Amino acid sequence: MPKAPPRPRPRHHHAPPGLRAVPAFSYNAHRSLVLGLTFLAYALYHASRKPPSIVKRALSESWPPFYDPALLGETDVAFLAFYSLGMFGAGHLGDRLDLRLFLAAGMVGSGAAVALFGVGYFLSLHSLAFYVVAQAIAGLLQSTGWPSVVAIVGNWFCGRRRGLIMGVWNAHTSVGNISGSLIAAAVLKYGWGWSFVVPGGLIAIGGVLVFFFLAPYPEDVGFAPLPPKQASETSTDEEDRSISIAGGTGEEGRRDAVGIWKAFSIPGVFTFAACLFFAKLVAYTFLYWLPFYLTQTAIGGEYMSVTDAGYLSVLFDVGGIIGGILAGFMSDQLDARATTAAIFMYLAIPSLYAFHAYGSTSKVTNIALMMISGLFVNGPYALITTAVSADLGTHKSLKGDSRALATVTAIIDGTGSLGAALGPFVTGFISKTGWDSVFIMLILCAFIAGACLSGLVKAETLQIIQNWRNRSTNTQNGIADPGAEPLLGGST
Repeated sequence: MPKAPPRPRPRHHHAPPGLRAVPAFSYNAHRSLVLGLTFLAYALYHASRKPPSIVKRALSESWPPFYDPALLGETDVAFLAFYSLGMFGAGHLGDRLDLRLFLAAGMVGSGAAVALFGVGYFLSLHSLAFYVVAQAIAGLLQSTGWPSVVAIVGNWFCGRRRGLIMGVWNAHTSVGNISGSLIAAAVLKYGWGWSFVVPGGLIAIGGVLVFFFLAPYPEDVGFAPLPPKQASETSTDEEDRSISIAGGTGEEGRRDAVGIWKAFSIPGVFTFAACLFFAKLVAYTFLYWLPFYLTQTAIGGEYMSVTDAGYLSVLFDVGGIIGGILAGFMSDQLDARATTAAIFMYLAIPSLYAFHAYGSTSKVTNIALMMISGLFVNGPYALITTAVSADLGTHKSLKGDSRALATVTAIIDGTGSLGAALGPFVTGFISKTGWDSVFIMLILCAFIAGACLSGLVKAETLQIIQNWRNRSTNTQNGIADPGAEPLLGGST
């Protein structure tokens, strides 16, 4: 499609304060800014979630009432349970409120809540109730993040390369986990409270940047929104398309948001939500317990310190970055999101077994198997929470009449977060009987996650075969391939 001729962008009263104070710039420059700010925002969300895993051993050794690891699991489940419950409400609100203000307020509030847990160190508080409540508040406030950033990116990006773009963009999860681990481990020597206060302060600063510079909708800065009918045109390269300047206010281009039940009825939402329940259970068990597991396991005949375990655990997320990008690319090429996710979940089974069985052989073996496990565990998790959620949030059944990106994202990730809450909680108890039981649980959940997608995998496989036959027939008859309709009916 030819690019729209460049025209000067008028000042727009919906633009963030920081953008109103700088010279106008192009649509593609705005998209780059949106990607950068949302990447930073969610990296900071994840960085602020890492301190509990880094300080687990320090708390279990020196800070009552956490001598019992099961009590550490209770603080984890408090955070994740309220995060999951808050997600459903946050998605509903995200499609109705100003996403910039909603996200900024959530980040500043999350920073204060994360720091509150660390305040217990400075005030010498030893009440379990205080720490459980602090984590519950943090979980509720952090639920504002994911529906908001996915909806914002979905408003600016669509087209055939959505899986790859969102796969690369989703590296913010692993970047946040890595930076959070490094920051929390680095300041741990000054007292475990600093491992919460510093990440909490950083996410609050990020919220200020979002408030001043993030435009959630193209129409906020004077560009027209992408016409709904074009969101399903897979034959058009939308990623290189310049969008013309809107003639009216940002409100004119926005549509009413759908309800939760209507969003849940979109084909594929329930299936992917069920899959993510088990996939995220596996991923978050690693998020919260991997550093502790590494300190409890003799690697090459030696036990490592809390700080070293924190540093080493980031390699799981390095593998996750590769997995998210690879899953997005494969799903774009195959036009099969469910099949890609299922393949990754099934391959996670032998990788988890190998990591537990042979990871203690040497540090090199441990690192290699940890990264492979991260690749297969985080790949489908990243794919479902980004590209799949964006596809379903613009599903053809909505007929362009409603906005559902934040709501659909919240339903899928909220359901997944119930699994994320269950995994670390159960691990706190069954780890007492040995880590064999924990890994059996993780392997079983990875299998169930893949099995949940069996129906969609079958349908996608039949569609791929049919498309291949059509291309072969068209080639023989000298007819150009017109492209196939994506199975999910969204912007794949």
